[in-house]
Amino acid sequence: MQIGNVILPHGLILGPMAGYTDRAMRLVCRSFGAEYAVTEMVSAKAVCYGDRKTYSLARILPDEGPVALQIFGSEPQILAEGAAMLLRHAQENGEAIPAAIDVNMGCPVRKIFGNGEGSALMRDPARILEIVSAIRRAVPLPVTVKLRSGVDPSHINAVECALAAEEGGAAAVAIHGRCRTQLYGGNADPAVGAAVKAALSIPVIWSGDVRDPESALRLKAATGADGLMIARAAVGDPFLFARVAAAMEGREIGAPSFAERRRVALRQLSLASEEKGEEVAVSECRKQIAAYFTGERGCAALRDRVHRAKTIAEVEEAIAGVGD
Repeated sequence: MQIGNVILPHGLILGPMAGYTDRAMRLVCRSFGAEYAVTEMVSAKAVCYGDRKTYSLARILPDEGPVALQIFGSEPQILAEGAAMLLRHAQENGEAIPAAIDVNMGCPVRKIFGNGEGSALMRDPARILEIVSAIRRAVPLPVTVKLRSGVDPSHINAVECALAAEEGGAAAVAIHGRCRTQLYGGNADPAVGAAVKAALSIPVIWSGDVRDPESALRLKAATGADGLMIARAAVGDPFLFARVAAAMEGREIGAPSFAERRRVALRQLSLASEEKGEEVAVSECRKQIAAYFTGERGCAALRDRVHRAKTIAEVEEAIAGVGD
C-alpha cells in the first residue's frame, strides 16, 4: 500500500497510543518490521496557544523512517493552524518532516469526547470534510484520519465519515472496528472495515484485534484492507511485526527467546533514557518493560520491582530475577 510517497510493502503500521508510542517504541518496532508509525496524539489547540511542551510529543527524528504526526481537536482552522505550526517547527529545528498529518477522530476517552474531539467528530461528517480540507490547504503533506465504527451501536457510520474524509482530500483512512461506547472491550467488527474498503478508492487501514499472525491474516482477508495497524498487541512485543510479515510471505518464525526479549526491553529503555533522561524514562516505561515478560515465572514480582525502580540498573536487577 502507499500513503503519499511512502510505499509500505506489507502495510504494517504501529498505531498511535497515548503514553506509549514515543520515539523509543517507534524505533524498536521499526527494527522488527513496522514500516510506518504514528505519534502520540498532539493537541492542535495547545500548539496554537504556545504550549512548548507539546512540541516534544511531536518530535520526529530522521533516523525513524516514515512517521505520521497525529493531532486532535475539533475546530478546522485550529487544526490547520496547529499542523502548519508543527511543520514549521520541525523544519526550523532540523527534525524529520512528518510522512503525513493524521487526525484523531477515534479517541473514546470521556474528556476528549466531551470536548467534541476524537470520536465525537463522527457525529458530524460534514465537519470531517471541512477539517481534512482545511489541513490540506494549510500544509503540503498527505492528510489521513483514524476513525471508529461509530459513536455507539445505534450510530455505525464509519462509511459516511470515511467518504467525507476522502472528499476532503484524505490520502488514507484507518478504521478501528469498535464503536466509541465499546472503548477497547468486546470484539472489533471486520464487516465495518469491509464496508469502508468497498466504498473508498483511497487506501484503508484496519485497526483492532490484530494480536498474532493468524488474526492478522484473517482480518486482512475479512476486511480487504490495504494495511494493518497494530497497537496494544505491540506493547512488550515489537517482534509481532516480524512474525506478521513472515506470515504474509508464507513463512513462520518462532517466538523470541528470553535473552532476546531482555535485550530489546533494555534497548527500548535506553533509547527512552537518551530522549527523556533516566528517571523519566524508567517511570514512563514501567508498563512496557513488564509486558515483555508476561507469562514468565516471576512476572508479578517483576512488575512490583519495576514499579518501584528509579534507575536502569534497578530495572536490570528486576529482570534478572524473572524465571528463577
